[in-house]
Amino acid sequence: MRQRFDRRDFLKLAGIGGVVVASALRGAQGATGAGGKSDDFYFVQLSDSHWGFQGPPNPDAKGTLKKAVAAVNSLEERPDFIVFTGDLTHTTDDPKERRRRLSEFRDIVSALDVRDIHFMPGEHDASLDNGEAFREFFGPTRYTFDHKGIHFIALDNVSDPRAQLGDEQLQWLAADLKKQSKDANIVVLAHRPLFDLYPQWDWATRDGAKAIDLLMPMDNVTVFYGHIHQEHHKITGHIAHHAAKGLMFPLPVAGSQPRRDPLPWDPAHPYQGLGFRDIDAEVDERKFELNELPVQKG
Repeated sequence: MRQRFDRRDFLKLAGIGGVVVASALRGAQGATGAGGKSDDFYFVQLSDSHWGFQGPPNPDAKGTLKKAVAAVNSLEERPDFIVFTGDLTHTTDDPKERRRRLSEFRDIVSALDVRDIHFMPGEHDASLDNGEAFREFFGPTRYTFDHKGIHFIALDNVSDPRAQLGDEQLQWLAADLKKQSKDANIVVLAHRPLFDLYPQWDWATRDGAKAIDLLMPMDNVTVFYGHIHQEHHKITGHIAHHAAKGLMFPLPVAGSQPRRDPLPWDPAHPYQGLGFRDIDAEVDERKFELNELPVQKG
């Protein structure tokens, strides 16, 4: 098990990351190891790499993803797994170009020194072809998996161009939740926020409230998502929602400017506002610890 206290203090003192402790796992016991102690673990969330983007918001557009891969590989301890929460590539109307970008993205992240990687689409990857190209490269756009006592549910709120989950997927979610105990440890992964963060900027899921209603009876639910290119934390009822920074360009705070234009690149502080996080699942302490990390140390 990692020495989380020492590592957390180091991140604060070094100024290279921030820590958010998110209460979760309130009433459940996770997988236990020798002596009855829960088998804690950590994983990494990356989001919104937008491979194929070009423009002034990131003059290092062809290098930033590779720097993020190197940053993950330089972590002191190897994570159990990695999740990419969408917008792996930047949108294009050309199906051949879409597949070329997905292929290049796959080749770049193959350098990650972690065997278990879970991919999810964003609307840039999937909304123009209902996820067809994404599935060719990475498999299903929605799925579940279990890891050391936590049940993970990856939802697809991007393949439908109407920015919704749809009745069939909601029925699939309801059926999956019926298989879980009320006190199960559940992590939901999504690209768009499930709540209405700022619908004017497409920062919402049209039927996300229905998904939250299905999740609400469960005692221990945490949602990790991307899409808004910035760290953000929200509680709906007892469900915590945590947005991750992006890997290509940061976006403004909701409603802080008329348009959802990327924040300008600052040559004095390159890669500012970009980053990824690692997430400690501390089962015995019934919480997640979110460590926000930069693409490249300043």
